Amino acid sequence: MKRWTILALLALLLVIGGTVAAGLWFQREQIPIVTAETIKTRDLTAVVSASGKIQPKRLVNISADASGRVINLAVNEGDRVARGQFLLQIDPKSLRTRVDGGTASLQAAEASLDQLRQGVETARVQLQQAQQNLTRQKELASQQLNTREALEKADNEVRAADSALREREKQIGAQAARISQERATLESARYDLSKVRIESPIDGIVTRRNIQEGETAVIGTMNNAGTVLLTLADMSIIQAEVEVDETNVPLVAIGQPAVVTIDALPDRTFKGRVTEIGNSPIQSASATTSSSRQATNFKVVVVVEDHIPDVRPGFTCTADITTATRQNVTAVPIPAVAVRELLYDAKDQIVRQPPDPNRHRGLTFMPGAGAALEPTAQAAELQPGQTRRETEGVFILRADVVEYAPIKVGIAGDQYFEVLTGLSPGDQVITGPYNTVRNLMDGDKAQVGTPGATRPVFLGFPR
Repeated sequence: MKRWTILALLALLLVIGGTVAAGLWFQREQIPIVTAETIKTRDLTAVVSASGKIQPKRLVNISADASGRVINLAVNEGDRVARGQFLLQIDPKSLRTRVDGGTASLQAAEASLDQLRQGVETARVQLQQAQQNLTRQKELASQQLNTREALEKADNEVRAADSALREREKQIGAQAARISQERATLESARYDLSKVRIESPIDGIVTRRNIQEGETAVIGTMNNAGTVLLTLADMSIIQAEVEVDETNVPLVAIGQPAVVTIDALPDRTFKGRVTEIGNSPIQSASATTSSSRQATNFKVVVVVEDHIPDVRPGFTCTADITTATRQNVTAVPIPAVAVRELLYDAKDQIVRQPPDPNRHRGLTFMPGAGAALEPTAQAAELQPGQTRRETEGVFILRADVVEYAPIKVGIAGDQYFEVLTGLSPGDQVITGPYNTVRNLMDGDKAQVGTPGATRPVFLGFPR
């Protein structure tokens, strides 16, 4: 046999061998390597976390009720004050002048009233004399010892004296009303004078001082806010005012326990309890009508039950509110839960179909290459009574075969979901890698091992 013939035969054998090897290579099935966890019962705690600021339960802003120059300032920022303690004094000169003028006016009005009362007594005596004279004139007239003119004169004198008495009595009433007015004016002036001396309404700490001695305090008007001189905080009861997202607000209830952490006091936690939940969302100062995608938060108040001597208003804090607890319940890792679109029949039962045997044949299993919501039952058309809907569930590994099991979840802990229905302790569920779980389908094959690897299985030539 010639040499070229031998070479040709060898080349032909190499081609045939390569073809066979390539066929075997492309007919392999790539089995993904996954991580799995055995389901068991656990104790779960659902927590809603929110950040905010530490504020005293009682905060008082001391504003000016009287305009004037501050002539005596007795406290500094950070000082502790007691209820009724003197804080500052505004120059009382003009208000004291008003009080002195009101006092003099009241005294003059009272003196005038005394004169009017004396005039009433005089008018009453004159009326009595006129009545006595009229009586005598009537007696003389009955004896025909006087004239008719004398009798009429005596009668007119009685009427004039009675009218004068009534007039004096009316003047007394008017003067009494004037005295009441003067007394009210004086009381108002005295009240205004008392405003220049400001005392503490609570026991607390001076957290802010906005004025210096010698500056002028201005009272507020309709269009101009008054001067806030001091801010006092009662730090005996402090609270964390946090902003909770609208999706978590329905989970929060009055009385739920919370753990508060303060950024300025690291490595320390403080117990608290929810006392207030806002009914209206927090309005941001920078919010505009055009910003329609802003997050909606609600204010939740957590009263701190522990004593914190070093706390200051405005400290940044975080409150972890316990919204629910479950004891000894079936739990599944959160990464294991996936959503698939399933086919249901008229009786609301899942319609399962055999998986496509060539789904991974001849392809390398690449996470992220498939659709996350691929239907379990690949049907071109729905049968009467059948529906497709997205269902939450997990992948159970049974003898290297994946089975998608719909579940109903309850509360969510830090790492686990509570499972109400669909799983039992002892089931082995696939937990990762994430992209692998994302692309798994009911009926796929998988093996537990080191994530990121795939294991080929040679199936031979297709028929």
